[in-house]
Amino acid sequence: MTVTFKKGDKKQINEWLGGNKRYTCLFKATRDGCDATIFHNLCNNKGPTVTIMYNTNNSVYGGYTSLSWASIGDFRGDGNAFLFRLHQNGKFKPVKLSASNTTYSIYDEASYGPTFGGGHDLPSFTNTITLTGDYFQLNGTLSFGHSYNSNGETLDSITNGHKNTKDIEVYLVEDAIANSPLEEAWRNTPQWDTKLFEALKEKIERYKPLKELNVPQARVLLVGQVGAGKTSFFNTINSVFRGYITRQACSGNAEHSLTTVYRMYQIRNSVSGKPLNFRLHDTRGLEADQGMDAHGMCYLLDGNLPDRFQFNPSAPVTSDITGFVATPQFADKVHCVVFVIDGSTVDVMPEKVIEKMKGFQIHMNQRGIPQIVLLTKIDKVCEATNEDLSQVFFSPVVQETVDRVSQTLGLPRSNILPIKNYESEIELHDNVNILTLLTLQQILNSADDYMFNYLDLIEDGKLQQLNIRE
Repeated sequence: MTVTFKKGDKKQINEWLGGNKRYTCLFKATRDGCDATIFHNLCNNKGPTVTIMYNTNNSVYGGYTSLSWASIGDFRGDGNAFLFRLHQNGKFKPVKLSASNTTYSIYDEASYGPTFGGGHDLPSFTNTITLTGDYFQLNGTLSFGHSYNSNGETLDSITNGHKNTKDIEVYLVEDAIANSPLEEAWRNTPQWDTKLFEALKEKIERYKPLKELNVPQARVLLVGQVGAGKTSFFNTINSVFRGYITRQACSGNAEHSLTTVYRMYQIRNSVSGKPLNFRLHDTRGLEADQGMDAHGMCYLLDGNLPDRFQFNPSAPVTSDITGFVATPQFADKVHCVVFVIDGSTVDVMPEKVIEKMKGFQIHMNQRGIPQIVLLTKIDKVCEATNEDLSQVFFSPVVQETVDRVSQTLGLPRSNILPIKNYESEIELHDNVNILTLLTLQQILNSADDYMFNYLDLIEDGKLQQLNIRE
């Protein structure tokens, strides 16, 4: 998993520095290369910095200096400098170590990475270090306690007694504007609280499709790669409205799709048991070499296939199947398609699966059916989001993932919705519920847009344009 400077870690360093700070990543070894020249090119003459080191034992430690790095080729004194530990073997155990000899606070030399103390007190590196497997084996000298107080700590308790480092980050430290968030949201949402949850839940429970079309339920088709979590999305929505974790639909991890039957799932109010005015249609997971083809997708979109139709991965769907709906009404058709993509594996999605999705999009676009993307497992994409799901729209990592998917499928960024499904949980969580309802609201809005366009076609006398089958 990618290591990151966590929100709680920033809060701790803010306490040590005595104020609200903004942190900007100047250097990251796994991104920029573990190279001293690159470090100084990116960090020199920028201002105060904090260096964060992540070792192979999941310990996190580092140092702060109020001086600008400048490659002067000598030691420099800084009365404000200190070393610290944030995590020890994965557990949050913060400790601050002040300087005992401020003459040797930092060693600022062009061929050295960020170096603290005369000994040096923390692991560092010279010149260029390449990855050994999944870590950097640093080559700098190490003499803990030389220029900074140990406060009863040892080389083992701070660094686990070695120099094997998964990543090194250097952040510019600046004063933040009073009462402002440390990061700027890239997608605005209301404040996440119980009031928002209740308002969203009530609004969706009261949702009704466009009354002029006499459609009892909006129909949403879930399409996605095997294991991406489309069936789990139904279970998650179902859990929110039931008030407890449900496992009504079979989901999990398998080599091939666990969904073998076309299901039109109802979502029911927990009090009355009455179905809500939308249905989620779950279909077989996409695979590179088998699964739904374009002809079968057209039957799904047009409402020809009956509920509980049994898929045969080795045979195409035809009009000869039992229960085939020869003349579907508008209420039988799909009103919005939701592509479900595993956010943690976006970069390694099989090209054939992407090609299938793009092929399906051609038929959806011909019918004017709106498309949304659910970016699942977002907690595995960003550590800060994993710790606090309400930070999802503040995360630049999530934003970058949204941008990549937007470019891949040619959909607006606003159509790419990050989500976390209930998977291992046995109790509901407020933030998961809120993100789920925010996502569902956008899906229903898209279904309504399709219905309004259909109503326009009725009024303009152009309904024949919707009778498309390729």
